[in-house]
Amino acid sequence: MTSIVLLCTDGSDVSIDALRTALPLLAPADRTILVTVESSVDADTTTGNGFRSQASAPDLADQIETSGDYRAKQILDATVAALDLDDMELMAIVGRPGRAICELATALPATVVVVGTSGRGGLRRAMMGSTSDHIIRHAPCPVLVQGVGQH
Repeated sequence: MTSIVLLCTDGSDVSIDALRTALPLLAPADRTILVTVESSVDADTTTGNGFRSQASAPDLADQIETSGDYRAKQILDATVAALDLDDMELMAIVGRPGRAICELATALPATVVVVGTSGRGGLRRAMMGSTSDHIIRHAPCPVLVQGVGQH
């Protein structure tokens, strides 16, 4: 069975710290994918387009420029640099973050999803929703969640 680790980032310190904490806990995977979700919707991306590439692929910049998703490239580049990662796939997808990550985890199929949480609680989370809560409830595989103050 192929092992696939799905590392989720929004570029925040919380998500980068979550990945930094989780990576040593994970066994080496056959595929490791760093993903970010672009939640804005425009006519060119509503068909599910995005980009997907190996981090070392020479045409990565061209693919990202073609997709028009510069913010996603910045998020992925910052995460790769902060964690000193190499030899992994980079992916940007479009949609509602929790749902899009769960759909991707199902399609791959992922062995584990790693995600950070802002540590919101109570009423604020109930009113605003929580990406990590959605992933925990709907992912087809185990989810490793790391949050603020949980080191």
